[in-house]
Amino acid sequence: MHLFFEIAGYLAGAALYVRQRGGDPIPPATRAAVLTGAALGAAIGARLLFFLSFPHDGLTGKTVVGGLLGGLIGVEIAKKVKGISRSTGDRFVDPLIAAMAIGRIGCFLAGPIDRTAGLPTSLPWAIAMGDSVPRHPVALYEIAFLILLRLALARVTREGDRFRWFLASYLAFRLAIDFLKPDPPPLALGLSAIQWACAAGLIYYALVLSHDDRHASLPFLRRRRLDLRDVLP
Repeated sequence: MHLFFEIAGYLAGAALYVRQRGGDPIPPATRAAVLTGAALGAAIGARLLFFLSFPHDGLTGKTVVGGLLGGLIGVEIAKKVKGISRSTGDRFVDPLIAAMAIGRIGCFLAGPIDRTAGLPTSLPWAIAMGDSVPRHPVALYEIAFLILLRLALARVTREGDRFRWFLASYLAFRLAIDFLKPDPPPLALGLSAIQWACAAGLIYYALVLSHDDRHASLPFLRRRRLDLRDVLP
């Protein structure tokens, strides 16, 4: 079932991406280079971060966080090579959210064997997933978070900011929610390799989003510039 929903997530994301390609401001050849960079970076990043999280298992698994950050690095390299200066990530947001949400259904159904199940808890919404131990349904938490994030991002209009807020928000969520998971084990200072990757990504986006010419575009975070007309009669 996990493999089924993983494949279904990939197919849904790909279909959604193709469906929304009309009016793409990026030329086809340039977009192809970006997609290639994203795919290669995601493949390497997903495997590499899994290895850092579970070194005894080698490169046998993948991590979402590694795929997202690796894809980001791959895209930035491709843009540097092709001389692309404009943002290219907004069209990835909806396909990624759809693919991740569908994939997490498989993680939930797989239970503890997938290493994504939550810690045991006595909370009333705890769910026993294959081992008769009531646990935090962290996969369901993530699906709910992704749905709410998609609704919030509908209000973001500046080019490039939808992807920035998507990835920064997801990294913050994973940094917090992974404290409710037994795996992967801490790497240093109580944080797992995945959480350290999230922290590094958040530092990067804190610098990007605080840059003078890239003020936050969410309505409740817009910064209002001081004007003399605000203080003079």
